[in-house]
Amino acid sequence: MRIIAIDPGYERMGVAVLDRERGGKHVLIMSDCWKTSAKIPFHKRLLELGNRLEKLILEHKPEAIAIEKLYFETNQKTAMNVAEIRGMLIYVAGRAGLLIFEYTPMEIKVAVAGYGKATKRDIAKMIPLLISMQKTPKHDDEYDAIAVGLTHLARGGFRIRNHEL
Repeated sequence: MRIIAIDPGYERMGVAVLDRERGGKHVLIMSDCWKTSAKIPFHKRLLELGNRLEKLILEHKPEAIAIEKLYFETNQKTAMNVAEIRGMLIYVAGRAGLLIFEYTPMEIKVAVAGYGKATKRDIAKMIPLLISMQKTPKHDDEYDAIAVGLTHLARGGFRIRNHEL
């Protein structure tokens, strides 16, 4: 099962492609932190990220996409923009015929570190123990995307899509 996992954002977006091979071994195919310039209007950043996701889907041919759900305590403007990015990602994935799965930060922390209050550092320490990687991620956003993907793979990828509930 090949999936694309995303930690959504518009300034920086973590993206990872993961595979579960026969025998249950998890493999990181690629990870990256996509950045957009604050100097361009938000709608152009949205378009740029959508185009990049479309290319990634064509290149890697995943079966599903796993996306982190929003959790913001402050800064409503940032939350609104990230919500718009998430909507675009879900639209692009749906148009490509991918299964769409969403996970809360708490679900991700429990799946990867076994503890709902795990820190980013705890997650980063656990990831190399859970998945075969060719390179060390450079950004927290990459680790976050990998953690989203591991959450999906740990759940077996058998959850019902939200729109089917």
